[in-house]
Formats: sequence, structure tokens, C-alpha cells
Amino acid sequence: MDNWIRCYRPDPDAGAQLLCFPHAGGSASGYHPLSTRVAGTAEALVVQYPGRHDRIAEPFSERLGDVVDAALASLPPSGGRPLMLFGHSMGAILAFETARRLAAEGRPPAALFVSGSEAPSLPRKARLPDPPRDEDLIGEMRLLSGTDDELLNHPEILQLALPPLRADYAMLFARSYVPGPPLHCPVVALTGDSDPRVSLEGVQAWERETDGPFERHVLPGGHFFLSEHLTYVAELVAAYVPGRAARTVV
Repeated sequence: MDNWIRCYRPDPDAGAQLLCFPHAGGSASGYHPLSTRVAGTAEALVVQYPGRHDRIAEPFSERLGDVVDAALASLPPSGGRPLMLFGHSMGAILAFETARRLAAEGRPPAALFVSGSEAPSLPRKARLPDPPRDEDLIGEMRLLSGTDDELLNHPEILQLALPPLRADYAMLFARSYVPGPPLHCPVVALTGDSDPRVSLEGVQAWERETDGPFERHVLPGGHFFLSEHLTYVAELVAAYVPGRAARTVV
């Protein structure tokens, strides 16, 4: 593995690999808790975007497709295990584009988990100006509650947080949805019931992206609901590992 992939809990005996994409402005470490919860059933491989943490000296990515290319090129050997995809917020769009790429190459993922995101086919809502100002980004972080409000009053924290967030939003602004063949794999969409940026109808629209099974799970919480439901999410991931007993609704 190179700079693009982190594996916090190596587990070559796990039944599947789970490739995870962080949210806008996020980093691989945000998936450390989920990596621990899925251990034993799936080996979590987390994408580390450039320009943050140990890659802070590297230039930010400018295109979502570049991130997909690099992540796939950096995947460690599977050992014959199936690959599942997981993404939250911006990461859900990246996971979806990765699923499309894999399907086009004849090696579709075993399942796609999309969290905290409306379907990619829906028009992008004008939430922020393009390009956003610092105050716009700070307001968005406060709205989504992904960062402790007290921390947003510290200039040194903002100096680290704002550049990657701005770069990631620029990638999202530059993206255009291109219709294509539906996926054939299961798509599992998760959302918080009080997310201020994601509607239930927008989450349901993910169903259009696959002709395989589709599930929508609405859990208590806001945009960053995952941290409160790690056991639930880990059980859901485990239920989709190929070869396990027939899944039951969790």
C-alpha cells in the first residue's frame, strides 16, 4: 500500500475488503472506529486524501476521478476476497464513482454503502457560493456539526481545516453527473433523520442507481450520525459479506 490507503486493522482472514472514502474536509482517521467494529468480518481500507495529516505537504486533488484512479491503483492484493465500498457525504459520491469504474472493468463490488448523501443524479443544491469564502465554510461546518463549535473559534484550527474543505468542495462543484448503466450490486443508503442537508427523498433516489437490491436505513442523528451507530453499521456491513448466512433485516 502507498500513501493513498490506510489499514488500521490488517485482517487477511476477513471475508471481504471494505474500501472507505471520507467526507469533504475529512481524513482517513475518521474511519478508525468503524475499522475496529468491522474487524473479523471485513478488512477496512481507508482512503487518505492528499493535503491533510501525514500528506499535508502534497497538493490537493482537483478531480474526483483522480481520487478514484489513485485509490483503485493503490488497493492491496485481495487474496481472492470480494471488495465492498463505503462512503460518507462526499465519500458516498466517490464510492459510487468507484463502483461504476469497477463495474465497467468487469469486477463489480459486492456491495455499495452510501451514507449522508443524496443520490448523485439529483441537481446539486446551491448551498455555498463558488468559490466559497472562509465564513461560508465555517457556517457549513457549524450547520453540519462535524466540528466542535468551540474549535471553530481558534484561528490555528481553522488554518488546518479550511484548505482541505475548500479543495474538496471545489471537486464537488466541478463534478457533473453522467447517466450510465445501473449497477447490479446491492446499494445500501444510510442517513440521519435530522440531517439538515440530506432529505429522505434524496436518499431514496439512490435506488435508481442499481437494478440490484436496495435498502434505506434512517437512523437518529444529524449529518455525522455514524459515530452514534457504529455497531448497527458494522452489523449491516457484515450482513453483506458474501458467503455469510442469509441476511436478516437489522
